[in-house]
Amino acid sequence: MSIALQKTLSLILLIVIGIFLQKKLQNEDQKKGLKTIILNIALPAMIFVALLKIEINPDLLILPVLALIFNIVMIIITKFSLPFFGIKADSPAMRTLMLLLPSLAPGLTCFPFIVEYLGDDVLAWAALADIGNKLFVLVLAYLLAMSWYYKNQKIKAKSNGQKVKELLLAMVSEPINLVILVAIGLLSFGLHMESMPAFLSSSILMMKDMMTPLVLIFIGIAVVFKWDQLRMIASILTFRAGFTFLLSGLFIWLVPMPSEAAVLLAVVFPQSAVSFWPFAHMSAVRKLEYENDAQKENPTFDLDLGINVLAVSMPFSTLLILGVFTSGSYFTAPLHILSIGGMLVGAALIPKAIQLIKNADFSFDNLREKVLKDSSVE
Repeated sequence: MSIALQKTLSLILLIVIGIFLQKKLQNEDQKKGLKTIILNIALPAMIFVALLKIEINPDLLILPVLALIFNIVMIIITKFSLPFFGIKADSPAMRTLMLLLPSLAPGLTCFPFIVEYLGDDVLAWAALADIGNKLFVLVLAYLLAMSWYYKNQKIKAKSNGQKVKELLLAMVSEPINLVILVAIGLLSFGLHMESMPAFLSSSILMMKDMMTPLVLIFIGIAVVFKWDQLRMIASILTFRAGFTFLLSGLFIWLVPMPSEAAVLLAVVFPQSAVSFWPFAHMSAVRKLEYENDAQKENPTFDLDLGINVLAVSMPFSTLLILGVFTSGSYFTAPLHILSIGGMLVGAALIPKAIQLIKNADFSFDNLREKVLKDSSVE
């Protein structure tokens, strides 16, 4: 048995343990507490250790920009592709998916596997890239959500300057981003993990070691199988994954990559599950609508659809990322990545195309009626 497969099976075992613990941790406060430990202690410690092991390189500053460009490209693709899946334009479902699908949550579904398979250096690159994604999910997604709310409810838009300022302050004070800033500051003075007192570095390393088992168990606990809308959501997520593979393959083909690990990072980072932050913005909009009874009947977003997308996206992305790492060097070749992307896009679109053809009426009477109608118009 290959080392990669053994590692994958050990990680899957932790997810299975989490699934068995679902009945023991049904209380939402317990799940929230576990997630708080992961996002505020274990993950920041892991990123801090990873960053202090790298050398400052100005070229790495392009990573947040690339992540933000990916978010913007995906929101454009989402807008023009969703009608093919039966999602009506300018509908609550359309607006919900346009906020969720371009967003990324690498902390829970990507970082643990990056550190296990690629090491701390590549994790540091991923953490820097996530800054651009955070700008999208915290600021741009909020501005979009509020602008759609004002448009849908026919309300004169208010100034968002103060709110954006608050969001930027929250972004800076978030433990993960604060750790990144502190680590970059220490590196600029030439300080590394070895420069720190032994008791402090040991504590940070122990917190870092909690990350992988905790997050995998959390994934197992958080998995919720809701079968309503599951077929449509799975189809849309398959299309998202396929198109993302196409973008990654094209990027790797056109841009020289420094190492095989960098290639794999470009493949797995965009496959992260959708982020919770856009859903939080949608929930805030729903609260505003419920404060005004006249707005209840015309919701801006479909929160039921949103929570189902979140529930399905996490295990879906986890399996994809594990599949990439388990396959060895297969996903380091651009042609292979493009082929897998094309197959996933086809798997998502072909059933829809067949359904549209089946629903179309090609009978002689219908065609004759259409011809007569066109003739009368002329």
